[in-house]
Amino acid sequence: MRGTFFLKVIFLLMILTYCRNDSSEKEYIPDMVKLKSLASDAKLFCRSNNLNTDFCLLIDMSIHSGLKRFFIWDMEGDSISYSFMVSHGCGDNPWGRDISKEKAVTSNIDGSHCSSIGKYKVGTRGYSNWGININYVLHGLESTNNNAFNRQIVLHSWEMVKDSETYPLGTPEGWGCPAISNNSMRILDTKLRNSEKKVLLWIVQ
Repeated sequence: MRGTFFLKVIFLLMILTYCRNDSSEKEYIPDMVKLKSLASDAKLFCRSNNLNTDFCLLIDMSIHSGLKRFFIWDMEGDSISYSFMVSHGCGDNPWGRDISKEKAVTSNIDGSHCSSIGKYKVGTRGYSNWGININYVLHGLESTNNNAFNRQIVLHSWEMVKDSETYPLGTPEGWGCPAISNNSMRILDTKLRNSEKKVLLWIVQ
């Protein structure tokens, strides 16, 4: 009987170990081919539009919202400097939930509560009621996001966004702003304040 008991304990420990090592808890490995291609196009765009060519910001909304999908891309080193969690808009779903975590719905329409894809120029630093009280105005540069300023879509931090990946859970959804964690904003804010030129933010899906 005692031997059977110990076998059951060992079996249970094996199951728990397997669960801890399950792929759902492993960090997401970004598609570097896709990111390098985007970054190459971004660098050309930045050169043509007098934007910062040292780094840019890339957000891939095709990635599950419980995974890191906001990238500070080092254009000199052609690599990721930092990767962050980021929220997207809830659309018709309840605010603060993660219902569209697997597939973000995007829109450029005012009142849609959706995020918008496309290239943005990161504008003026200002006060935010959210997070660490810092935001950056976003100027949409394409037909898919040129309503961002009028919609008051800004880059800010939010206490509900985590530092670490939450997959299979998603990130709480807001009203369309790309919101990152407080610690992530502290890192990003330093880079943006030290940038001599305006910075490109590019949201893709």
